[in-house]
Amino acid sequence: MIIEPRMRGFICLTAHPKGCEQNVKNQIAYVKSKGTIDGAKRVLVIGASTGFGLASRITSAFGCHASTIGVFFEKPASEGKTASPGWYNSAAFEQEASKEGLYAKSINGDAFSSEIKQQTIDLIKADLGQVDLVIYSLASPVRLHPVTGVLHRSVLKPIGATFSNKTVDFHTGNVSQVTIEPANQDDIDNTVVVMGGEDWSMWIDEMKKANVLAEGAMTVAYSYIGPEVTEAVYRKGTIGRAKDHLEATAFEITDNLKDIKGRAYVSVNKALVTQASSAIPVIPLYISLLYKIMKEKGIHEGCIEQMQRLYSERLYSAAIPLDEKGRIRIDDWEMRDDVQSKVSELWSQSNTETLIQIGDLAGYKQDFLNLFGFGFEGVDYLADTNELVNVMSINE
Repeated sequence: MIIEPRMRGFICLTAHPKGCEQNVKNQIAYVKSKGTIDGAKRVLVIGASTGFGLASRITSAFGCHASTIGVFFEKPASEGKTASPGWYNSAAFEQEASKEGLYAKSINGDAFSSEIKQQTIDLIKADLGQVDLVIYSLASPVRLHPVTGVLHRSVLKPIGATFSNKTVDFHTGNVSQVTIEPANQDDIDNTVVVMGGEDWSMWIDEMKKANVLAEGAMTVAYSYIGPEVTEAVYRKGTIGRAKDHLEATAFEITDNLKDIKGRAYVSVNKALVTQASSAIPVIPLYISLLYKIMKEKGIHEGCIEQMQRLYSERLYSAAIPLDEKGRIRIDDWEMRDDVQSKVSELWSQSNTETLIQIGDLAGYKQDFLNLFGFGFEGVDYLADTNELVNVMSINE
């Protein structure tokens, strides 16, 4: 079939297998170009199919030459209907890993469930024995709690007061005002259950009990802080409460792992175009301004550049540098004073007419299309393409 992007709001309903393959190959080439990292050799990535999770798996495999197990919840293709991009990404990753003789197996299912945790533990025991790095990179709007059976939904809302500010429809470039009513306590509680640290802690608890964590094992979860302009809807909103919980959980996990000399960290990453960030009002406008500035300064990074730097300059450096709250900061370039002061200046100037000049809306759109395998050089998008692609070593 000829596969074209079909948009609905901030979601693309189609994905291109050859484009996703090219995306993975590009990321692998970048990691290889930076040289070998003396890091983990047996890695579990929970949320391994897109964004930071995929980049972590690629960096583990092709930077550290690690054996990797990836857990994700993706939709395979059916006749005439494409798979989700994460499915195609994972198929391409496994194909490239196989070419290099790297162990790579995947589990497709709900990572919040007890069944998938057990299946993953069984696979580690059978094939790897133990793992020395666990990356936790889940991004889901809902969580079916494995103990209570309750379905929790996260929300994007401010806390305490109605929020109004500018946002952009990145498809049209139209800058408008957005208003979001404040969250109630149920909204906050549900968001923390979905996006906080409880599930991360459950994973590590179960893995420790099963003795599949190696001596000195490390686990890392991802967070975001961001600038003042987004904090009402992000860091001081419902998502921020969840991130606070996630960050507090790192200390609890470290305590739990003391007897095996294990450690848990939260890495605060840079704002990037993801399916999740595209859904957050204000963030697309902020990112389009940020990209313009960081590209001009030569310090722009995508997911793979962030993760390669996280591994090589933070996780596996002589000593891991931490901020005053015990977090790894790989958002350091984004949060530089010269970058943020320029963002503030451009924010006040931004409207539908000016954004074309002062922002990088084209870069935002390109990155968004890339998430779904579109817009890559070297891919013939007019060619008849087989949408039915298998992940080689999927455990379902």
